[in-house]
Amino acid sequence: MARIAGINLPPEKRIEIGLTYIYGIGRSKSVAVLEEAKIDKNKKVKALSEDEINKIRQIIEKREKIEGDLRKEISQNIKRLIDIGSYRGMRHKRKLPVRGQRTKTNARTRKGPRGHSIKKIKAPAK
Repeated sequence: MARIAGINLPPEKRIEIGLTYIYGIGRSKSVAVLEEAKIDKNKKVKALSEDEINKIRQIIEKREKIEGDLRKEISQNIKRLIDIGSYRGMRHKRKLPVRGQRTKTNARTRKGPRGHSIKKIKAPAK
């Protein structure tokens, strides 16, 4: 089982897709890493040798910021925006869309489920 950056890569997937399970690595970075390591991107994860896995691990460690370090940097950037009181920081703080999307309709993912107010109908007095 291939383990890179503390993540177990799924053995039945192609290595190009398997690397995307690591936070901070998408398809384009995955392809770039595999080209630099001279590994076929269609090869299955379970078919990789230890030498190939080590090659990939070294390239990722020297080139990319991934997993914990990347999450920490992103959260620090958001905290900085909130602390300086920028517009984007305020949007983050209020849990609203940050990049100019409309909120009158849509934005349900960011705002959460609707808060429906239900009126109770009283039974007529006897």
